[in-house]
Amino acid sequence: MYHALAKHSGWSLTINCQGDLHVDDHHTAEDTAIALGAAFKQALGVPKGIKRFGYAYAPLDEALSRAVVDISGRPFASIDLGLKRERIGTLSCEMIPHVLSSFATSAMITLHVDTIKGENDHHRSESAFKALAVALRQAIERTGTNDVPSTKGVL
Repeated sequence: MYHALAKHSGWSLTINCQGDLHVDDHHTAEDTAIALGAAFKQALGVPKGIKRFGYAYAPLDEALSRAVVDISGRPFASIDLGLKRERIGTLSCEMIPHVLSSFATSAMITLHVDTIKGENDHHRSESAFKALAVALRQAIERTGTNDVPSTKGVL
């Protein structure tokens, strides 16, 4: 899922993690999402001259997901992927929305991700990460100004 996020957002991404998978996948998944969100926020710097808002739909076979992003400085996440299986590979399906939420909180963004349709949980998840990637890429596009995209002048 991180590979899809990096590929479709245009990021260069290398993750090296030593977790406690002998216990379960919770902290490894959560901590990588927190680190990725913090890295995104740091790389973005002061959000000047960006579009701020982004949205995208992404399909994967029968699945279709929508992601809407606000580079707001206010962390919030609403994630509804409708996953039914217990696991995808060795990852608990309950961790997938938690990863997205942890990323949003750490990145200090508002994030809405919904999987609109699809039968296969892997397809549902991957389409969600792809939609997020495209929405993020759109939100951080340069506008040609150096303004903070806020009526208050700060984010």
